[in-house]
Amino acid sequence: MDIANRTLSARAPAPDATLRAALDTATAQVETMPEAALAAADAALGAAPGLPPALFVAAQALRRLGRPAEACARLAGIAGGARRPPMVLWELAQAASEAAQHETAIAALEGLTRQQPGVASGWFLLAAELRKAGRAQDAWRADLSAVHAASRDPELLAAAADMNAGKLDEAAAGLAARAERQPDDPVGTRLLGELAWRRGDMTEALQLVGRAVTLAPGFDLARDFLVRLLMQVNRLPDALIHAELLAQSPVAGSGADLVLASVLVRLGDQQRARSIYVRLLEAQPDQPLLWQNLGHVLKTLGEQGEAIAAYRAAVMRQSTLGEAWWSLANLKTVKLGADDIACMEEALSTLAGEEDREEDVFHLHFSLGKAYEDAGDAAKSFGHYDKGNRLRRTLVRYDADELSAEAGVAAATFTSAFIAQMGEGGCPAEDPIFIVGLPRSGSTLVEQILSSHSMIEGTMELSEMMVMASRLQSRVDEGEFADFAAMVRSLGPAERRRLGEEYIERTRVHRKTDRPHFTDKMPNNWQHTGLIRLILPNAKIVDARRHPMSCCFSGWKQHFARGQTFTYDLTETGRYYRDYVRLMAHYDAAAPGAVHRVIYERMVAETESEVRSLLAYLGLPFEEGCLEFHRNTRAVRTASSEQVRQPIYTDAVEHWKAFAPWLGPLEEALGDVATSYPEVPAALLP
Repeated sequence: MDIANRTLSARAPAPDATLRAALDTATAQVETMPEAALAAADAALGAAPGLPPALFVAAQALRRLGRPAEACARLAGIAGGARRPPMVLWELAQAASEAAQHETAIAALEGLTRQQPGVASGWFLLAAELRKAGRAQDAWRADLSAVHAASRDPELLAAAADMNAGKLDEAAAGLAARAERQPDDPVGTRLLGELAWRRGDMTEALQLVGRAVTLAPGFDLARDFLVRLLMQVNRLPDALIHAELLAQSPVAGSGADLVLASVLVRLGDQQRARSIYVRLLEAQPDQPLLWQNLGHVLKTLGEQGEAIAAYRAAVMRQSTLGEAWWSLANLKTVKLGADDIACMEEALSTLAGEEDREEDVFHLHFSLGKAYEDAGDAAKSFGHYDKGNRLRRTLVRYDADELSAEAGVAAATFTSAFIAQMGEGGCPAEDPIFIVGLPRSGSTLVEQILSSHSMIEGTMELSEMMVMASRLQSRVDEGEFADFAAMVRSLGPAERRRLGEEYIERTRVHRKTDRPHFTDKMPNNWQHTGLIRLILPNAKIVDARRHPMSCCFSGWKQHFARGQTFTYDLTETGRYYRDYVRLMAHYDAAAPGAVHRVIYERMVAETESEVRSLLAYLGLPFEEGCLEFHRNTRAVRTASSEQVRQPIYTDAVEHWKAFAPWLGPLEEALGDVATSYPEVPAALLP
């Protein structure tokens, strides 16, 4: 506590030299020898009753001896009330807090913060006392005042500057030294959490930022950061709790509402998110990003007309808002006309040279690609798709060789002999139906068909299995195991059961009905087919597959919000498809019948027989509703959200052929996978 050393003796006759020396000695003894300090202070008071410096030293000693009520009584003898020196008010506040005299503590701290508003620790202690007194809103405001005061702290400013400059070691040294002196400082603790996050240690980051919020529940910036961290690790129920608390802040603005809405969207509560956006737009109708976000929710809910109007409202207010243009184009059932093309071309010209607007630029290129495609100009369409992909590729990390190696390791590990050796184990739940493959393979169609069955609930692309697989892989990366196979082999029946139960529990938040089965449509889970079989042996796995040229080209011209980093280069997406076919062929041989394959072209040509075959694999009776899937009103978040709200159509089966002159790199990367489809080429069979 940086309390100004205003002299106490100014309020009483100055003590003689002997008393002054005795009090100096007593002051030096307070922390280590409080009994001696108290005796010296009492002796001084005997010689000079009411002497403020002696009363102060006595109070300090009494508090350290565990006698806070007596300390308060001594401090009460120092005149001045709330105008007493800051050092007296600080000591009184701490003594009163320890003695559970909360009103006394509050009064002292209110006087202290009026005198020294720039000292954060006084505000933080005031917030704690107000909270004990049941004055939650006042406490929240005191925490906010504390954070504001800390924003001018040179030590914290230096640490933040070091972090922003990438000098993480320097920032760590400064913050560690501060933590030694002030272990309960919320702002320093939050910065330590940010440091851990920048270093990639999410566990430590969550622990530290969570502690900062515990120390100062009104620390809105820390809680906002905590919500974002929780969303990164997919702890959505926890994120919702903190987002709802943040929205209750006495100074909460639209930012807190937007954070809450983003969590609700991730949880699938589109209606509640919609109500937030509508309310915000009633107050701020000229906010293009709000219109864009509302459009996303309306699209997911299947309210296409309203979604189009929302996206139009966004680009009308900001013509360079690339994501809104792409969202409009991405409805698939919308065609952008000549006026739209002219507006987007002008927006691109406006953005030329603005280095911080890359996202708007590549979104506009993807949108123009779709617009020219709809207009029948394949050359211009491909040119814009190509520019958008090339720019997007520079902004993502993806290593095709690394993916191939990982697929190879999985194939080498999950052999039929290995599966037999592992024996029984895992969670016996039959709830999950995993739909795997590549994006744009018809997986959303499969999910919509299945979710139209009375016993299956459609959820969304769930990241829980990928998060769990990544956590297991980190045990190899950190040296706990020599390789992936050793790590998997170490998973005994009990641990595999625990992992399976963890998946069931973590995905429960996405289930809104009591239907016994649910879909997980994360396409990338094809990489984790072996793990799924180990920890959830009764789960079903459906592999949705589409002609490689059609699937890969469709993915390449589709900008994905996140995750599908392999789709921005024709050669890389072709290699990815080939690795996928190789690994799934391996699983077919290692565990025949474990995976059911749906060939998209067969599904659209012979829908009923394919649906019957799929339901037979799942052990479920056929229902006519599965053929009326387009009447299903469930929320759909993927790129095919509008297409699956229409009856089966075959227009897209060979759509890629209009672009064949430019698809040489893709065709070369796919090789015989393309020419032998739907069969697997001999070169890829185990």
